Amino acid sequence: MRVLCSSVLFFEALVVALAVPAGLALTAHHHGLIVWGGLALAAACLLAAGLLRTSAGYVLGSALQLVVLASGFLLPAMFFLGALFGGLWVLAIVLARKADRYAHLRSTQPDP
Repeated sequence: MRVLCSSVLFFEALVVALAVPAGLALTAHHHGLIVWGGLALAAACLLAAGLLRTSAGYVLGSALQLVVLASGFLLPAMFFLGALFGGLWVLAIVLARKADRYAHLRSTQPDP
């Protein structure tokens, strides 16, 4: 489960960091908030990926999905990206749980 979720968070951090220059180019306001907020958000995504060994990482990762979505108020393209990564986050959790359940069932069945 950690591998899928950490992949989503890693790529989300990359996209958020790359959105900083775009945000600076597209708006004349809030440059400090865009730079420091974007870099802090990217760092928080990486921190959440590192914390996925505990439930705190999943809670932080879920909260970050909402923050990325809310960053669309500064840069409207982030509404789309936030929804996209939020969907990927939910999909990663659902598919990973399914895979874990399947692996558990295979490990409890006797070999033929």
